[in-house]
Amino acid sequence: TISYNVSDAASNAATEVTRTVTVVDNIPPVISLVGDASVNINLEQPYMDQGATATDNIDGDISEQIVTTGIVDALTPGSYTISYDVADAAGNQATTVTRTVVVIDNISPSISLVGDMSKIVYLDQAYTDEGATATDNVDGNLTDQIVTTGTVDTSTPGSYTIRYNVSDAAGNSAPEVTRTVTVIDNVN
Repeated sequence: TISYNVSDAASNAATEVTRTVTVVDNIPPVISLVGDASVNINLEQPYMDQGATATDNIDGDISEQIVTTGIVDALTPGSYTISYDVADAAGNQATTVTRTVVVIDNISPSISLVGDMSKIVYLDQAYTDEGATATDNVDGNLTDQIVTTGTVDTSTPGSYTIRYNVSDAAGNSAPEVTRTVTVIDNVN
């Protein structure tokens, strides 16, 4: 409150006038991330959020009042958003700050041969490859996506290699699996 008084030369006092000045805190607090705004983690890797800090021009450190929302599902590849919000004692809301967490599938699928790694076929005998199966931790059964290369010429004795390869939707390649087929001449 500011008061105004005056008297004239004859000492006659004026009626006091007052003014009320209200100081209002209208400055919002500021949130700062601890760590990077964008984080990549590997599939199935536990995620520990580094959090954020908040300061206010009047209230000081109000980090403990930050409300964090959002979850990261480390078992499912994708992009997740963590949001941080806080308000000061005067009700001023800070600008929401976010962190993006990307869960990356970096686990390769696996290929299993059906049958043996080595086969023996006699000259001019028909050969039908038994194939392989493939599975991935995210994409499941990838057997129908296996790329098989190599041929077996049963009319020519020798050793032949059949190769099996597959990649998951994230681009992870399985370690190549091979089968050796040996064509032998059993005719005396």
